[in-house]
Amino acid sequence: MTASRDVVRICQDLIRIDTSNYGDEDGPGEREAADYVAAFLTDLGLEPTIRESEPGRASLTCLWEGADRSRPPLVVHGHLDVVPAFADDWSVDPFGAEIKDGMVWGRGAVDMKNMDAMILASVANMIDAGIKPARDIVIAFFADEEHGGARGAKWMVENHPEDFRGASEAISEVGGFSTYVNGRRAYLVQTAEKGIQWLRLVADGQQGHGSLIHGDNAVTHLAGALARIGQYEWPLEMSPTVEQLLRGVAELTDVEFEPTEECVAKLIDGLGANARMIAATVRNTSNPTMMDAGYKTNVIPDTAMGFVDTRYLPGHQESVLRTIEELAGTHVKVENYITERSLEVPFDVPLVDKMIAALGVEDPDAPVLPYALMGGTDNKHLAAIGIAGYGFAPLQLPEDLDFPSLFHGIDERIPVESLHFGERVLTTFLKDC
Repeated sequence: MTASRDVVRICQDLIRIDTSNYGDEDGPGEREAADYVAAFLTDLGLEPTIRESEPGRASLTCLWEGADRSRPPLVVHGHLDVVPAFADDWSVDPFGAEIKDGMVWGRGAVDMKNMDAMILASVANMIDAGIKPARDIVIAFFADEEHGGARGAKWMVENHPEDFRGASEAISEVGGFSTYVNGRRAYLVQTAEKGIQWLRLVADGQQGHGSLIHGDNAVTHLAGALARIGQYEWPLEMSPTVEQLLRGVAELTDVEFEPTEECVAKLIDGLGANARMIAATVRNTSNPTMMDAGYKTNVIPDTAMGFVDTRYLPGHQESVLRTIEELAGTHVKVENYITERSLEVPFDVPLVDKMIAALGVEDPDAPVLPYALMGGTDNKHLAAIGIAGYGFAPLQLPEDLDFPSLFHGIDERIPVESLHFGERVLTTFLKDC
C-alpha cells in the first residue's frame, strides 16, 4: 500500500505537498501531488493517466467502472493546486498539516485538499469492500484551478475530451456543507456559480517631471477609474437558484419572502457565517485587486495598469463589461484578462436527490437547499463539453466556524470530524449515484 487510506492522513499528505499556484509566475507545479494520487489509485487496482499541459502542470484522470455501464459516467473531480501561503503570516507551518484543536491546519485544508482526500478515501472504502459505484465514475484531479484552469481542466477538455467518456454530470467542491438557519442545521448544494471576468485596465497619459503641473496623468486616470469601480453599488439581481435558496430560508425562519433589498438582506443575515458568501450572489461584483505604474518617484509615467476582479451573474456578462467601461472613463482602456462562463443547473434532478438522500443518512431531517457560488470552479470547463456540474463536497461544520473566511485565508483549517463525515456521505452517494 502506497499510503494510508485514512481520510485525515490523506489530507495531511496532500497539504504537505506544496502545489502553490502563482498565476502567470512559475511555482512548484502539481506533478508531485498527481504522482501521489496516481500511486494511491494504482494500489487500488485502477489505471490512472497523468497529463501535463506544461512541465510540472499535471492533471490526472482515471476510469472506475460502475455497476450499470449503460449510463453516462459521472465525473468526480478536485483540483491539486492551492493559492500561495506565506509562513510569516500564519500561526503554524502552512504546509505542515498539523492537527490542532481537532482540526487539520494548512494551505488547501478547505480549498480543496479536504475533498481530494474524501474522494480517495471513499474510492478506497468501496474497492476494499468489493462494491462498485452505481455507474462509471471518471475520477479527475486538475491543475491550475486557482488561475482559471487554462493549464488544467480547460486544457484537458480542449485537448483530451476523450478522458471524460461521454459523461453527463459532475460533482466537485464548494457544496454540500452545513449552515445554520434560525438555529437549525441545513445543507447547501451548489447548483450555480457566477462567471469570472478578470479585467486589465490600462491608462494613458503624458510622461513628465514630477515637479510640474500635469492634467494628463496616467496614474491619476487609473486611480480614479479603480476608485469608481470599487465604490460602485451594483443593484439587486436574483437568479432562479438564489431565489429558491432565499425562499427556503424564508420558510425556515417564518418570514414572508419579498424580492426587496430589505427582505433579502434580512434573509441573508439569517445565514450566519455564510451570509457574506450568499450576499455576493444577489448582485454582480467588481473589486480592484492590483496596480502597477512608474519606475521612479519624480517621473510621471505615460502608462499605468490595474486589474479588477468582476464576477457576473448568469446572463450579465456583457452588461457588466459595459458598466465597467463607463466607470473607467475615456482615458482608460478595459481589456479582458481571463473570462469564464457562469453556470446554473437544475436542483430538481435525480442526481441531487441522491445527494439529499446521502446527507439524510448521516443527518436525518436536515433540509437541503440550492445555492449559487460567488466564485468559480472547474465545472465551468466541463460545461464546455456538455457536463452539468454540481458542488457537493459534504461537510458537517460547527456553527461557530466562519467557513467562508477560511477559503484562501490565513490559518486555513478543517475539522477532523468534518472529514470523516464527508467520507461517509460521499461513499453512500457513490454507491447510489
